Amino acid sequence: MAAPSAAMVRKPRADAIRNRERVLEAAKTVFSAGGPEASLEAVAKRAGVGIGTLYRHFPTREALFEAVYRREVQQLGELAEALKSEADPVDALRRWLRSNVEFVATKKGMSAALALAVQSTSELTAFSFDRLTKAVGALLDRAIAAGEIRADISPEDLLRALVGMCYLHDQPGWQKSVVRLLDVLVDGLRVRSGSAKGKPARRGSQKNRK
Repeated sequence: MAAPSAAMVRKPRADAIRNRERVLEAAKTVFSAGGPEASLEAVAKRAGVGIGTLYRHFPTREALFEAVYRREVQQLGELAEALKSEADPVDALRRWLRSNVEFVATKKGMSAALALAVQSTSELTAFSFDRLTKAVGALLDRAIAAGEIRADISPEDLLRALVGMCYLHDQPGWQKSVVRLLDVLVDGLRVRSGSAKGKPARRGSQKNRK
C-alpha cells in the first residue's frame, strides 16, 4: 500500500495546539506551587479546558509530567542560545542560572504532586542534565574566555551547586533565598585583578560539548 501523501496527513488543528500549550503552561504554574491543590483538575481549570480535553492530549499524569519537563528543558536551552549574544557574559550566566530556579520549582512540585517513582524519572533526569550541561557550558566558556570567571569551574559543578541549593531549601519563599545564594556563588567565581586572568580554558571543556 502506498504511503499517504502529505496532503492526506491530518495536521493538528490550531485550537488543539493552543489547548495543548495552555495545558502545559497551566501545569507548570500549578505544579510549581505543589501541595494538595496540584491536581490534574486544577491544571484543567487553570488552562480553561475540560478534564477530557486534558486527557486527550496527555492520557496519563506521567505523560503530562514528561511533556512539561521536556518543554522546560527546551526553553532553557533556547534561553542560553539567546543569552550568548548578551554584551556582559557574567550577567548572561547569572540570568540563566536564575531561570533554572523556576525550573527546579516546577520539577519539585511535579514530583510531589504526581508521586512519581524515582526510576520513572531517571531517563528524564539524564536527558535534562545533558541538555542543561551543554547550555550552561557555552555561557561559562564565554565568561572564562572573556577573563571574567575563573577557569577551574565546570558546568557540571555549577548545575550540582544549583540543584543542591534548591533542594536544601523547602520553606515558603525558598526561591528568593536560592537566587540570593546564586548571586553570591557567581560573584565568588569572578576573576579579581591580578588573579586568574590569562589562565587557559578548562581542559576538555569543548570536547565534552561537541
